[in-house]
Amino acid sequence: MTDQGLASAPGVGVGLWQIFLIFLRLGLTSFGGPVAHISYFREEFVARRKWLSDARYADLVALCQFVPGPASSQVGMGIGMALGGVRGSLVAWFGFTMPSAIVLAILGMAFVSVDLAAVDGVIRGLKLIAVGVVAHALLGMARTLCPDIPRILFAIFAAVIMIASDTVLAQFIVILGGMVAGFTLLRHKVTDDDGEHPVARSAKGAVLALGVFFGLLIILPIAAGLDPSGLFAVIDGFYRSGALVFGGGHVVLPLLQNAVVDPGWVDPETFLAGYGATQAVPGPIFTFAAYLGAALHTGAGQTGILTSAITACVTLIAIFLPAWLLVIGLLPFWDRVRHISFMRAGLMGVNAAVVGLLAAVLYDPIWTGAIHDVFDIGCVILAFAILQWRVIPVWALVGLGALVGYLAGLI
Repeated sequence: MTDQGLASAPGVGVGLWQIFLIFLRLGLTSFGGPVAHISYFREEFVARRKWLSDARYADLVALCQFVPGPASSQVGMGIGMALGGVRGSLVAWFGFTMPSAIVLAILGMAFVSVDLAAVDGVIRGLKLIAVGVVAHALLGMARTLCPDIPRILFAIFAAVIMIASDTVLAQFIVILGGMVAGFTLLRHKVTDDDGEHPVARSAKGAVLALGVFFGLLIILPIAAGLDPSGLFAVIDGFYRSGALVFGGGHVVLPLLQNAVVDPGWVDPETFLAGYGATQAVPGPIFTFAAYLGAALHTGAGQTGILTSAITACVTLIAIFLPAWLLVIGLLPFWDRVRHISFMRAGLMGVNAAVVGLLAAVLYDPIWTGAIHDVFDIGCVILAFAILQWRVIPVWALVGLGALVGYLAGLI
């Protein structure tokens, strides 16, 4: 599986270390959940560095809405792949995932019950910054992806539908509806020089990745059946959780509970403590798997720091592996078909629907969960203004938000 066979056009002069260090910083500072992560990515790679166009980034986000797995992590993998091939996707995932995975694995080893009351102020500040980040991203994407009345209406309809029925099925219907609307109503807006043109490349590696994805879904349950409390059973539970969840983020929690609590590998109290800790760290929610792996009570995770650390690594890789296989398996085909005239019209509608989805999530749960008084509104307006005029970097703004939240909590 070669980088040349799978990578989208690599970013000029972008090295693997650059990709890793940028995603490492994002992994240390990206609070606020999947939608906020996507907003942070856009700010970093589209608005600030201009390594990707808004249209290409929106196409990548649209693809990750269609496939199962953690959407924000898949977007990060896709960015890494666009800039550095398969190796770029790996270092992007590693940098973005490592910080929170290490913290959660340590907590899992210690079986710590996290008391979030002690850091309520910090979490409040981080939530407010997330509101500003998402609002800034929404405005930037709306300007680029909804430049006319039809697409503005698409976005509004999508937002209304999602606010009225916030389900994974509704999200899929909105995305599909946007594509159909684009096919039928936006064909006349496609021009010959619209978008970035594809480069011919082999799809053998992509086909292999998709074969491995589906093959593991068949092989792992068989291997787990031979040893229901062994390592393959653990890998199967986490792999299936990552492969079969649509919507990502919090949607994976019922699957993980079924995979580790129901068999008695992790007790409910430990499970809930880890879920609470996951809310207090940056990065993807799927890193909860590292906590669960370190806390397992099965033969695959007996006592011992080294064994717990190894099991945490295994469960973390198992839950993210489907997402990575789907990205490297589908992105080359997506990169081809998105340049066909009628597909580009459909993607215009999808991109407008994505703006509506972002608007709906900005309202609920981001705004409704973070805004409680005039002080909160003032902080969000200030964060938005700082982002709009690029007064300080995003990572510094996150730190400032945590500090302000902490000080406000002392008053």
